[in-house]
Amino acid sequence: MLHDPDLLTIQEVRTKVEKAWAAGEKYRSFGQAQVDAIVERMAEAARGNAAKLAAMAVEETGYGNAADKLAKNLLAAELLPQRLRGMKTVGVLRELAEERITEIAAPFGVVAAVLPTTNPTSTAIYKSLIALKAGNAIVISPHPRAKGCTCATVEILYRAAIAAGAPEGLLQCLTQPTLEATNTLMRHPKTAVILATGGGAMVKAAYASGKPAYGVGPGNVPVLIDTSADVDAAVGKLLSGKSFDHGTLCSSEQTVVAETSRREAILRALAAQRAHVCTPEQTRALERVLFSRGTAVNPELVGHSAAAIAQAAGFTIASGVRVLACEIGGIGKEHPLSAEKLSPVLALRFVAGWPEALAACEAVLRFHGLGHTCGIYTQDEARAREYGLRMPAHRILVNSPTPQGSVGITTNLFPAMTLGCGAVAGNSTGDNVTPLHLLNIKRVAWAVREPHEALPSLGQPAAASAGTGGGPVTKDRVIAAVERVLTARGVTQAPSPTASIVDRFLARRGAAAAPPAVPAAAEPATVQTAPAPRPAIVDFVCENDVREAIRHGRKIHICPKTIVTPAARDLAGQERDEVLILNRSDKGK
Repeated sequence: MLHDPDLLTIQEVRTKVEKAWAAGEKYRSFGQAQVDAIVERMAEAARGNAAKLAAMAVEETGYGNAADKLAKNLLAAELLPQRLRGMKTVGVLRELAEERITEIAAPFGVVAAVLPTTNPTSTAIYKSLIALKAGNAIVISPHPRAKGCTCATVEILYRAAIAAGAPEGLLQCLTQPTLEATNTLMRHPKTAVILATGGGAMVKAAYASGKPAYGVGPGNVPVLIDTSADVDAAVGKLLSGKSFDHGTLCSSEQTVVAETSRREAILRALAAQRAHVCTPEQTRALERVLFSRGTAVNPELVGHSAAAIAQAAGFTIASGVRVLACEIGGIGKEHPLSAEKLSPVLALRFVAGWPEALAACEAVLRFHGLGHTCGIYTQDEARAREYGLRMPAHRILVNSPTPQGSVGITTNLFPAMTLGCGAVAGNSTGDNVTPLHLLNIKRVAWAVREPHEALPSLGQPAAASAGTGGGPVTKDRVIAAVERVLTARGVTQAPSPTASIVDRFLARRGAAAAPPAVPAAAEPATVQTAPAPRPAIVDFVCENDVREAIRHGRKIHICPKTIVTPAARDLAGQERDEVLILNRSDKGK
């Protein structure tokens, strides 16, 4: 029987998204403790298999080395869970009592996770843990060249999740990943969000899918060695970063920039710490073999050792060399080695002074590395701050290897294998992506004021059109304004004492009151015979009510049934009895 492979892969996507969606609907009812137990069990299983999965990744892809891939797996299976513990991601996240707002987590649903070939097992662990921690289901699309080790990783995580009580189908992995299958996954109606790591074309497809997406741009990381830095220590750290997993992390060092005065010291330190400083002829040979079509990296040399790359370029190096270092004459397409190399090949650019060093680092970032990562080695905090303000990158690492620093191994950045590059690179975030990026927050907000209290000037234009705006302040106009406010608040009194009150107010202000409409002797008698107004007793008093009462010299009448917030009582303070008037009976309501 003949089968159309494209149709089979598309059907696999549809089936697995439906299963994940159904499981996710059940998972929404799980509490924080249940979710955390599942994530912990998955992380434990990943730690127990981290070495085996690292070896599988190297064997299948040919990229990197098992020791450093083990470190990446443990970043996701050990360091990440430590940061996840205690993080609220389910149900009520926060109660903002003063603001009368409650924040509630709302998981997205099905996460479509697209994985790279350079970090296939560690990224699978990382994305699965943050997706489930946020209350979501996940469907993973491996890179075709890494589908075996990725699917094996997901199977280990899935069995652990089921053993901890997760609904069946919560984690899924495509076994026949193709470009068509990945596009179908990203555009499926029940896919809620895309978490994409990979090449530029794939990331663009994620953003073009019509779904919310976290895609990350390429890295082209400059590292500045300042004149205040300890050269030997700085070179040792940057070589440990550049050689980490043979340079496969997108945050790996790409071009070292320094002032010419430090050139000889840097070259000596490189040679002393197992870096091979290439001759001009060797540099040109590396340019020819590392790149095709300008600055497109040759995939056959990605993640290979320094010795293998040197051999491909036609020269040999000493045993134990970790990195090939090449001095370049500029930044840009005329100098291919100033681009991202995804291998243990490091460019060196020496310039006249500090301003030129800043300009060179910025140029590297603008040459296919916008928004990602940069580094500086310095003992001058002012220069570190100036560097951070200048560079168009979202991770500025000081005195740290850039791969290990960017993912949170040597810094306190959130442990992550998806590093956002921000709007400058067309990304939706510049953060290290966390579970909080994979949920929305609902807010329950209580009324704390009336519209006229929030917008006191809203009624002014209407008052002006009624003939009350502009002109001199007179007694009749003040009386009319007060009566409007009282009527709007439901306070009616007959006969009204407003006229006499306004007289006293205007007298204190030194204003000339208009002639009274009634004889002066009659006005006090009117007030004395009026029935005493009953105080309006309120049901609820918040901090803003007390603040307004103190400001305007008003009293707030309450009864034993009135709810008074703690913040309101605290604000009343020593003046509580002057502001909050307790009526033992609520008959005035």
